[in-house]
Amino acid sequence: MTSLTQKASGLLNRVFPEQRLYLRSDAGTRYIRLSPLAQLVAVTGSTLTVTWAIFASAVILMDSIGAGSLRDQARRDQAMYETRLNTLAGDRDARASDAAAAQQRFNTALGQVSVMQSELLASEDRRRELEIGIEVIQSTLRRTMGERDIAIGDSTRLAAALESADPDTLALIHSDLEATIDALSDALSGTAEQRDDMALFAEDASEKLAQMDRERRLLDEKNDRIFGQLEDAVTVSLTPLDKMFRAAGMPTEKILDTVRRGYSGQGGPLVPISFSTKGEALDTESLRANGILDQMDNLNLYRIAAQKAPFASPIKTSAYRMTSGFGPRWGRIHKGTDFAAAYGTPIYATADGVVTFAGWSSGYGWLVKIKHEFGFETRFAHNAKLRVKVGQRVSRGQQISDMGNSGRSTGTHVHYEVRLNGTAVNPMTYIKAAKNVF
Repeated sequence: MTSLTQKASGLLNRVFPEQRLYLRSDAGTRYIRLSPLAQLVAVTGSTLTVTWAIFASAVILMDSIGAGSLRDQARRDQAMYETRLNTLAGDRDARASDAAAAQQRFNTALGQVSVMQSELLASEDRRRELEIGIEVIQSTLRRTMGERDIAIGDSTRLAAALESADPDTLALIHSDLEATIDALSDALSGTAEQRDDMALFAEDASEKLAQMDRERRLLDEKNDRIFGQLEDAVTVSLTPLDKMFRAAGMPTEKILDTVRRGYSGQGGPLVPISFSTKGEALDTESLRANGILDQMDNLNLYRIAAQKAPFASPIKTSAYRMTSGFGPRWGRIHKGTDFAAAYGTPIYATADGVVTFAGWSSGYGWLVKIKHEFGFETRFAHNAKLRVKVGQRVSRGQQISDMGNSGRSTGTHVHYEVRLNGTAVNPMTYIKAAKNVF
């Protein structure tokens, strides 16, 4: 063991021979003796210090590069999101314009159909009048022909009687016959003229009726195209809303019935169309028109329901980060979603409703509770400032508070909760369901 120590000491003396550091002053000269062990300790300490500095610099550099890449990626994602939003907004506006134009064309077509139907009804009335006139003429002809036959019979009997009658009687009878024949001839001529006039009038009416029938068929084809465009436009607008409610787990039939009961006032614009005034069954166009009106009514009900359910996000700025989601956290259930942004960021109501609480609440800090339709309640916690009062009615997108760090909180953020019939549910279910709709 002593030999090993001596070898190590000799190696240390060869690598780090003893050094003396001279310090000269006016009073004299002094020196400091640097042993091999002291030199080893100094070199080792310097090496460790330099190594730690290099490692720390590398870590800081890598972290800076990584943060820069994340910021660039975030900016690119934001630009793509904004571009998609603009595209969706443009598509929505285009569909709304197409629907408005189709509605205008539909109204024009309905007016034309009404005019054509009035003309058809008038033509039908004229046709019935012609039929009645022709029946009257035929009845008159039959009566006249009967009278003619009776007159012929009378003339035969008179001819037989003439053979045995005297000249004075014959002259009197001849005069009566001539008067009768003249009257019959005048009646027959007048009846024939009326018959010819009625026949011409009936032929002209038939031609007009055929022309109106052709125009009606063309109008039916045009109406069919208009109805098709309207049905497509309504379907394109209605399908995303229906998918949104179903994705959020909300029964659409029950939702529509609830809204319909709450908005059941009469006299609105969407009144079923009916062209029949005699209690007859509606034609195909009327049934299709009523179907479109029903779909437009459902579209309006969906729009009202979407305003009253929490489909929106509580913050509108793109400079935010979701720091904690719904579910287990730290051994307990986190009943909401946390969104972190700059201090004072505006917080907005996610649906129409009434404020039921606005004040301080223990771990929640400055808290706002809003009651909505369909059994929903939303909560916004850890605010810096409240901008609503209890009992106040708010609309979706209305600012209700400023983001803060009040209550039991580790940093500036908003704790957003959605409760359905008193039970906390995941808010992102509703936000994601409306992602491609609003």
